[in-house]
Amino acid sequence: MVAVPELDALTQARRLGDVDTAARELVALETGTALDEVSIDVHVELAAGDGDLTARVADIRARRDRLEAEEAKVRADTAAFARELAAAQVPVRDIGTLLGVTFQRVSQLVNT
Repeated sequence: MVAVPELDALTQARRLGDVDTAARELVALETGTALDEVSIDVHVELAAGDGDLTARVADIRARRDRLEAEEAKVRADTAAFARELAAAQVPVRDIGTLLGVTFQRVSQLVNT
């Protein structure tokens, strides 16, 4: 069930991914607003009464975003260091051993 408390209205969605569209369509229909002008905030509650999951989902997504940013930085630093070592004539197999990657990966890093 999808509730829009501001309108005291309900609709349904089969999947969580459909909730946004169902709610936006309901708001557009009830208010006469164009669908592309309707934006909503989704808050998910379990039927078991565990409360609002929005904060937990936001925390997990924020942590995942931080990890992805850190991974991107590590990848960039690894590539830069591999290029430095290659420029210093360190063999690709040794660079791979130092960085914990295959020598084939080192070749990719150095040649990009």
